[in-house]
Amino acid sequence: MTEPIMPSDRRAVTRETAERRTHPRDVFIEFREVHKAYGKKQVLRGANLQIYRGEVMVILGGSGTGKSVTIRHMLGLEIPDSGRVLVEDEDITDFPEEELYPVRMKFGMLFQSGALFDSMTVFENIAYPLREHTELSEEEITSAVKEKLELVSLPNTEKLMPVDLSGGMRKRVSLARSIVLDPKVILYDEPTTGLDPITSHKINEMITDLQAKLNVTSVVVTHDIQSAFSVGDRIAFLNEGVFEWVGSMQDARDSDHPLLREFLKSSAVMAAQPTR
Repeated sequence: MTEPIMPSDRRAVTRETAERRTHPRDVFIEFREVHKAYGKKQVLRGANLQIYRGEVMVILGGSGTGKSVTIRHMLGLEIPDSGRVLVEDEDITDFPEEELYPVRMKFGMLFQSGALFDSMTVFENIAYPLREHTELSEEEITSAVKEKLELVSLPNTEKLMPVDLSGGMRKRVSLARSIVLDPKVILYDEPTTGLDPITSHKINEMITDLQAKLNVTSVVVTHDIQSAFSVGDRIAFLNEGVFEWVGSMQDARDSDHPLLREFLKSSAVMAAQPTR
């Protein structure tokens, strides 16, 4: 009988996270009383959140609670009806489109679907942002693409087409593309959705590995409790348009917040179960 693959407990590894630092926390992204509605549907209802430089923040919540809308505000793709959004102490809320360009260059985005161009090879997909946003030579672009493919454990796959890739490989190619411009923040939108448990485990390991190697800030939007507890430093629990609970993974397990507690308990994920 094959031994089951168990998720690694990254919190058992000593590393400098936002929870362990002794110096003042450096806020990278901040939401201040952000409201957003689409017609009569109120999605964000006064959202407040601080994401610290260098941490992995997991935004957790049920379907339709506004998790993806939150990411769109970070990128300046949505304008709040009221409230403010800050990136590196810079209030981007009222920025015109041309001023948002350098802000967006700080972010890399892993889309839920992967969002690869089906008519392009792996190499062309990853090289695309470099050709669009830099003046690098073809030699430099080739070097950068190979380096990123090595980081996501897909060497020598440059000539493959997306149709030749498994679901997990597509995610990794998309991840390589998201980091090719060396962003300060990586946004992950449901990174394990649609993947089998073994592939999901590999993607979670890759998120933590890149976090260590690239020293970036990561925001992981998910409702996958196993993934959340495999990669996260802190959880922000979004419910009815408000971040009702924010804290460490350990504190989340024993939180008195009734909905978060039920959300974690019902997952049957061992790492998420209360200790008291």
